[in-house]
Amino acid sequence: MLRSSPILTAAPRLTAAVCLCAAVFCVITACSSTPKQQDTAKKALSGTDEQIFLGDSIKKNYDPNVIMKRGEAFFEKEEYAEAIVEYDHFLDLHHAHTLASYAAFRIGESQMKRTKGIERDPDPIQKAIEAFERLRKDFQGSRYDEPALQKIQECHDLLAQMHLFVGQFYYRRGSYLAAAHRFEQILKLYPDKTVAPDALYFLALSYHDLGADDWAGEQLTLLAEKYPDNAHSSEGKSLLAKIGGGKPATLLAQKAEPATSSSSPAAAPSGNQIRLATGLIPSVPAGSFRLPSARALSQSFVSCRLGAWC
Repeated sequence: MLRSSPILTAAPRLTAAVCLCAAVFCVITACSSTPKQQDTAKKALSGTDEQIFLGDSIKKNYDPNVIMKRGEAFFEKEEYAEAIVEYDHFLDLHHAHTLASYAAFRIGESQMKRTKGIERDPDPIQKAIEAFERLRKDFQGSRYDEPALQKIQECHDLLAQMHLFVGQFYYRRGSYLAAAHRFEQILKLYPDKTVAPDALYFLALSYHDLGADDWAGEQLTLLAEKYPDNAHSSEGKSLLAKIGGGKPATLLAQKAEPATSSSSPAAAPSGNQIRLATGLIPSVPAGSFRLPSARALSQSFVSCRLGAWC
């Protein structure tokens, strides 16, 4: 009787093992390549050519298309400080290029994107206003002239809200004079903004807490006449009734020395004189309102010792 060879007997098992190993290898290879395929697809969707960031050849540093692509890539990645550098570089080298006005507009947009909220540093908003004003000056009549004007309005809305936030912060801390100054700034710079009624109400509260009920009465009367449907109208009317329309003798008036003349008796200082003496600024009529320029806003905010702004 013939015996079967051990090799022949083990052949089917060996074949099966080889096939199993091959199948496992294919699965592992497929799994390991999946992330690479996803990364490639993601990069293709982003539209970012990574080659524009490599090398330092003269062409890549001076070619307008390459510079613009780098700026757009940084903007898409929300790396706005780097994007501003690229757009500025584009304008320095290619100010007459057809995309120059677009680069200038992107600088303003990038500055706005750097804003972290009304409770944070207003510097990016002020720089955004500067960028949009420069765009409208350097590229008059461009397609971005009207959008830039709209962005300037948005920036001023944010600055008005920042002033209100700071004023309310001071008021809650009991720093009523500093709060009043901030609310006066709103009424001077932004009398037509949506925060103006709130500023008027809190200005009256600040005056009342300072003991200047005559000034408080003036602001509350103006609030009731100009903004009858304001959210603070009810509280304003109650406070106005409480103080009885204001009293001429106030704490601040007592501290201010009356003007004297050699030929006439001493006269009591007017409300505007006391305001100027205490650093408070009279409100500007709404009819004469113009948006302040970025240069005029440079002194609106000052640094504080706490490392914030106020």
